Amino acid sequence: MAMELKTIKTNGNLGATCLPDELVSEGNGEGLVHATDADVLLSVETAECNGETRPLNHAAENQRTQGNTDTPREIGAVCRINRELKQVVFWKVRRWMVIIFIFVFILAVILISLSVCSAIHEDADENFDPTLFKVPLHFNGSFQLPNVAFTEDHLTLSSNESQALSANLQEKMAVLYRSSPALGRYFSRAEIYAFRNGSVIADYQLTFLMPEEQQDQLRNFTLSREMVYNVFRQFLYDQELDKTELYIEPVSLKMQRH
Repeated sequence: MAMELKTIKTNGNLGATCLPDELVSEGNGEGLVHATDADVLLSVETAECNGETRPLNHAAENQRTQGNTDTPREIGAVCRINRELKQVVFWKVRRWMVIIFIFVFILAVILISLSVCSAIHEDADENFDPTLFKVPLHFNGSFQLPNVAFTEDHLTLSSNESQALSANLQEKMAVLYRSSPALGRYFSRAEIYAFRNGSVIADYQLTFLMPEEQQDQLRNFTLSREMVYNVFRQFLYDQELDKTELYIEPVSLKMQRH
């Protein structure tokens, strides 16, 4: 019985054998045999975000060519998020618009609440009835005005020069104590009742008013001689260095409580 011999061809690098009627690729052996059902499945096109399609077996190669390192799963997640944000909630309002509106609304509510709270907040220390402050407390003392030359008119408080100087000094002391957070509510008046020679030495009196039910506590703490004296002395040390006409020498300040 005669047998027919067929020539067997080898494939390039791998040395795989093929029959003459099979397709053989050139070079490195990456050729495909006749298309099968599996090959058809591999060539199924996949949908992109914009509705375009491309073959699945070329997706990775195209991504590398375009410098895109995202995986298909990541691309799909981004597409899904974009679709959800662009969904119309009602009329022409989309979901991303609603999210932005909610954040803006919350921020506006917080700012309005802070504004209202700061406007209606009242300091408990500012709520007091000045008509209840009836008990007087006096402090007497003196200080020196080194830049004021003493004249005979200073001996008489009714003179124009004495009245102008005493009015300025009284206003200076009144502003000092009324602006004090601790003593301002109790301060009543400041008075210059005499000028003496030695540059000019001014004798003064400070009057504070206290409520009847807190006399002892105020005398020992808030309106003690040390507190009233230290507030005055600190004010004198904070004076401008260019010694003006009403500059008061800090070390000359004297005070006692009556």
